[in-house]
Amino acid sequence: MTIHAYHETYLSNAQAALGDAFDYAINTCGIPGDDFIKLFVVSSVSKRMENGEPALLIGKSGIELAIDVVLETTGRQLDTAPQEHYARSREYWIGWAVAYYQWSSARSFRDIFEVLSFEDLQNMYYTFHEADVTRFASIADEKMRDHFKDTNLKRIRMSYGCTQAALAKRSGVKLRSIQMYEQRNKDINKASAETLYRLSRVLGCTMEGLLEK
Repeated sequence: MTIHAYHETYLSNAQAALGDAFDYAINTCGIPGDDFIKLFVVSSVSKRMENGEPALLIGKSGIELAIDVVLETTGRQLDTAPQEHYARSREYWIGWAVAYYQWSSARSFRDIFEVLSFEDLQNMYYTFHEADVTRFASIADEKMRDHFKDTNLKRIRMSYGCTQAALAKRSGVKLRSIQMYEQRNKDINKASAETLYRLSRVLGCTMEGLLEK
């Protein structure tokens, strides 16, 4: 079963909005790409996009998103008038493509940008900007798997500071099952919804966050 970050109805709006946000912040306001990514990742805007909040995905323009990101994280008010563009910029494509990948993978923006730097994405533009976005998503997935060699369950459990035994006791999921999920001897993507719910409730994450992409 493929689980996306939110309903597909909002996807095109999210892609256009994040594309416009990157284009405006970087090309119009002169914020370095790496810097804007850092601000975006720590802002509530990125978390709300991940959660698929309609009020944000269809209620705000990309320029408004960029303004919110910078104001929230730095206290600075962006007031540069947006420029009119007749073609999508490289920076627009970066935001547009990353928004698609976040939706299709349900990964966090923090994890995505930990693996794909602004420079990486700039370089990928020349190869993928005229191709179907699923090709970009496929390459991004490979890079994510290479980087995060631990399963999501193990990574989240370790981050939470919980032993396998403690997780088993608190969740009611058998210790051997947890061990096998973490060793990839058992596919967590085929786990029951109840198992995923029990684990996610203890670890304070979403059920989708435990799945392997």
